[in-house]
Amino acid sequence: MVLMDSQDNGGKRGPRRARGRPRGWEDKTAQNTIKSLDRAMEVFEYLSAAQGRSLTALASETRQAPATVYRILVTLEGRGLVEFDAEDQTWHIGPRAYVIGARFLRRTSLVDRARPYLRRLMEDTGETANLGIEQEGAVLFLSQVETHASIRAFFPPGTLSPMHSSGIGKVLLAQMDDARLGRFLAATRLEVFTDHTITDREALRADLRKVRARGFSIDNEEKNAGMRCIAAPVFDLNGEAIAGISVSGPTSRVSMAEVDRLSRPVIAAARDLTHAIGGIMREV
Repeated sequence: MVLMDSQDNGGKRGPRRARGRPRGWEDKTAQNTIKSLDRAMEVFEYLSAAQGRSLTALASETRQAPATVYRILVTLEGRGLVEFDAEDQTWHIGPRAYVIGARFLRRTSLVDRARPYLRRLMEDTGETANLGIEQEGAVLFLSQVETHASIRAFFPPGTLSPMHSSGIGKVLLAQMDDARLGRFLAATRLEVFTDHTITDREALRADLRKVRARGFSIDNEEKNAGMRCIAAPVFDLNGEAIAGISVSGPTSRVSMAEVDRLSRPVIAAARDLTHAIGGIMREV
């Protein structure tokens, strides 16, 4: 659409470009920030991660007045973004939040493109197949095709997982250059989840070098005891790792003896998805 300039220009009206953002867009000072909206988004984001919080707990944990938090929650409830459980007096994320999140996922072709490869990977391995990206220092799971087996791994879309204890996280860390990896390690607390979690930074660096050399990572019960994961990187047209594909399952089926066999379809799925989105595989 072309907008016409209402200002007279020598008797002629010239075309005016539609603007997607105003002048001074880069100015992030307080004058360009809606403080009440910012406070509301803080509560909403906190609740999305915490889930099942009372008004008192939310106010305390976000350090806002209970009356302010209540007005925010009632407003968000009116939009379906949060909902109230009257029985236990707690607030939860509402169904509208899922709808909006699903629209975000539809925006990118990565999720749509990945579905057939995830399904094929699940069928080839018999284990749950996952797609994830790096989001603010964590793995954000975007899509999953579950195995038909009764015991299975489950990472619903929207789940966040630490990078250092995740198969997809480690395969993405392994593709970072030394400077970026150094910044990540300096800023991140390597939390312990199991006896197998790698929390020593030099040990993690050594593990990541192995990951990069062989082309896939192994989460060897590092996040959840009894569960193992194998992941490979997906690259964009610049040869940068933008996502990871993995299979996850119980150690009784995904044994170390099976890693070599199971890694091959994982690498193939990541390679095929890379090609499907016009990406370029990075040489080891």
